[in-house]
Amino acid sequence: MAGQNSELEKAIDTLVTQFHSAGSDNSPTLKTEQFQTLLSNQLPAFAKTLGGEQGLGELLQTMGVKDGEGISFKNFWNLIQKLATDQHGTLSQLRTGKCSCLLL
Repeated sequence: MAGQNSELEKAIDTLVTQFHSAGSDNSPTLKTEQFQTLLSNQLPAFAKTLGGEQGLGELLQTMGVKDGEGISFKNFWNLIQKLATDQHGTLSQLRTGKCSCLLL
C-alpha cells in the first residue's frame, strides 16, 4: 500500500497539473494568452506586478522563451524557481536564524 504524498509532493503535482490544464489540445507548450490566464488564476499577486505587455515580454525573456515560441513547462519551472528563490530571500530576512542552503 502506497503512503500518502507529502505536502511538497502535492505542491509539485499541482504545479504540473495547473500548467497542463492551462493549455489545450494536449500541446506541450502554452500560448502567451494561456500563460497569462494561468498567471492571473494561480499567481494573481505576481501577475499584477508585471505591468502590462512590456512586463510580460520581459518575464518571458527571463524565463528563456524566445519570440514566437510556445511556453514550455521548463520555461514555467524557471519562473517557479525564481519565485521560490525570491520568496526564500524575503522570508529569511524575517527570521532570526539564517538558512545556509544555497538556492540556484
